[in-house]
Amino acid sequence: MLEILVNKKTFSPIAKEQALVLPLGEVGIADIPLVGGKNASLGEMIQQLKPKGVKVPTGFATTAYAYRFFIQSAGLEAKLREIFAELNVEDVSNLHAVGKQARKLMLQTEFPTVLQEAITQAYQELCQEYGNDTDVAVRSSATAEDLPDASFAGQQETYLNVHGLTGVLEACHKCFASIFTDRAISYRQIKNFDHFNIALSVGVQKMVRSDLAASGVMFSIDTETGFKDAALITAAYGLGENVVQGAVNPDEYLVFKPTLKQGHRPILAKRLGSKEIKMVYDTGGSKLTKNIPVSVGDRTAFALNDNEILQLAHACCIIEEHYSQVRGVYTPMDIEWAKDGVTDELFIVQARPETVQSQKIKNVLKTYHLQQKGEVFVTGRSVGEMIGQGKAKVILDVHQLSEFEVGDVLVTNRTDPDWEPIMKKASAIVTNQGGRTCHSAIIARELGIPAVVGCGNATTVLKTGQEITVSCAEGEAGKVYQGFLPFAVQEIPLEKLPHTRTKIMMNVGNPEEAFSCCAIPNDGVGLARMEFIIANHIKAHPLALINFEELKDELAKYKISELTTQYADKTQFFVDNLAQGIGTIAAAFYPKPVIVRLSDFKSNEYANLLGGKQFEPKEENPMIGWRGASRYYDARYREGFALECQAMKRVRDDMGLSNVILMVPFCRTPEEGKRVLAEMAKHGLVRGENGLQVYVMCELPSNVMLADEFSEVFDGFSIGSNDLTQLTLGLDRDSELVAHLFDERNEAVKRTIAKAIKTVKEHGRKIGICGQAPSDYPEFARFLVEQGIDSISLNPDSVLKTLLEIAKTESGN
Repeated sequence: MLEILVNKKTFSPIAKEQALVLPLGEVGIADIPLVGGKNASLGEMIQQLKPKGVKVPTGFATTAYAYRFFIQSAGLEAKLREIFAELNVEDVSNLHAVGKQARKLMLQTEFPTVLQEAITQAYQELCQEYGNDTDVAVRSSATAEDLPDASFAGQQETYLNVHGLTGVLEACHKCFASIFTDRAISYRQIKNFDHFNIALSVGVQKMVRSDLAASGVMFSIDTETGFKDAALITAAYGLGENVVQGAVNPDEYLVFKPTLKQGHRPILAKRLGSKEIKMVYDTGGSKLTKNIPVSVGDRTAFALNDNEILQLAHACCIIEEHYSQVRGVYTPMDIEWAKDGVTDELFIVQARPETVQSQKIKNVLKTYHLQQKGEVFVTGRSVGEMIGQGKAKVILDVHQLSEFEVGDVLVTNRTDPDWEPIMKKASAIVTNQGGRTCHSAIIARELGIPAVVGCGNATTVLKTGQEITVSCAEGEAGKVYQGFLPFAVQEIPLEKLPHTRTKIMMNVGNPEEAFSCCAIPNDGVGLARMEFIIANHIKAHPLALINFEELKDELAKYKISELTTQYADKTQFFVDNLAQGIGTIAAAFYPKPVIVRLSDFKSNEYANLLGGKQFEPKEENPMIGWRGASRYYDARYREGFALECQAMKRVRDDMGLSNVILMVPFCRTPEEGKRVLAEMAKHGLVRGENGLQVYVMCELPSNVMLADEFSEVFDGFSIGSNDLTQLTLGLDRDSELVAHLFDERNEAVKRTIAKAIKTVKEHGRKIGICGQAPSDYPEFARFLVEQGIDSISLNPDSVLKTLLEIAKTESGN
């Protein structure tokens, strides 16, 4: 018989291991075998991180010793082994029957009196601190959980808003039994853990009143790409179970950690979730908690303000740094947080190692490419940058799980840990509800399959038996296509790539692809286009936002009103979205240079933005009309350019992303360049201050002929080979009559570019190219290298092949 120690006030090393109950403040990360990963982590943070400002609710934990004492004193192991003798986890019905029998046996066996007394004493001490019958969260914590390669997240049960001693004892007993949930049995079998070597600890922790505020999950790494310098925070109203289980589509916030630590405010993205329901205390009913609708006003507002987002991100950094130091290896973290609606304090309620991105092989770049598009059935948030195919299997109830077959695409409202036995058979997962940190998303990543979550209508649009392709390889929007579409998978080893003298940069316009692109070997971004962000995220003409009340187009006015619901000042919608989009690209490649081209829409393209027709002229040839530099200082657009400047100042100064270099497009004369610089300076973007460099596009013959004079105005040049070719050869490449004459390899174009490179370098300035030509033609890339160009900026998909070509050219082969 095990010896029992009840008194938990002071412990020698031997006595601590024989305690039935321990205060959370007296355990640490070394005590995982004693109180499980979850409780050990809580104790570690209470001891080590509370002095650094990380708040963790206090409580106590039953020990693994207590669990084993319960099993041995009642002679349960032999009976359980007999039940498990016939286990077949591949048979869902068999798994369910075995799990049900094991749990029933555990629940029918009473706790030993001495264990009940130990829990009673610990709970009464908690009540002395917080009041009689204080409300607590009762969570299971297995001794094998939260390992770097196996999370065990959600395998056992959690009970919230538990009141009174009777409720606490009952919840602890249920947690013990939950070591044999169907999902836990299946997960242990998959991970090759012995069912009888693992013990269960129960954490009893003071509830944070997030039912009156908000809660969520955050990761210290980008969950999709593995980009380690971003913290991803999700938030919804009420208790956190809805976010974890994927019952709501939460808000998402992205924060850049390196400049946050320097004291900046680098919120890279804020995405509004629908947050339709919230879990609250059920004060008048028979249940502990219940879900209620969220008001329209709250649904259309962010659950956290900027200061709270940054405070959570700081905690995320502190926790990650601590665990990385303790483990001696970089350890990204998966963290649950809650805001107390009574005190407005932010608490950390769980922290465990992230188990997917941290385990990936880092020296191989694996990319998926859809080779053909088709009809899109539904869209949602993409999880896992992969593509999967199979027949849709719509399952709305856990009792239908036995119908699922290997290779099917699981289509459902949402998943919880009970669904894991069939999730491992799926080729992809599609859900109506959930965000990037929900259960479906976490398990899909762990299984290495794509998931599209938060679709809203997947279970009504998709039908069982339909052949579908699930694509998560096209940015943050995941798409479910009709039929089996062809796709390719490319694996590129990165460890033996050559180093070149010529800088290899990338053209990046879409912020959603930035974290993926930065994994490709590069020297920074040679061209970040504002146009993609303005057209796809902002959608409205800047002057239409400034003059919103005077808009004549009622439909455009209505659409702008919908887009800017959260903004009393419509112009801040433009500034926020542009700053966040460019900030994301700049953060992805930080501290490498990121050259951001100021807006280069033509007047007809500006007119196509919401409200744009009212502010744009009709030009016969917009390509050589009112575009680029000529707009910025013009009284007819100056206010619109001011918004661009405000956004770029926020990126460089507030977010701390001073690696951003600004570039002026279509600048016809040096005098015009000076006027643009003066306009920028009015809005705090002064060339030379805070290291600000300003480049100019070299895309007009005048830029080449007067390169010496432009060198006195600007810090560098970037050749735009598309426009330079059109203007050198005097043709419109969009005209089918002369398009066949468009060729950047034409000798006139090559001589023009050679002259530009020679003149600029003679005047001590940098010159690169961001046009399409070197991405399309290896021989053109060789020509540029031979001319001594400083950098070549390429489309992401052509970087590696062009890199090898440049290396050969530089070596003389």
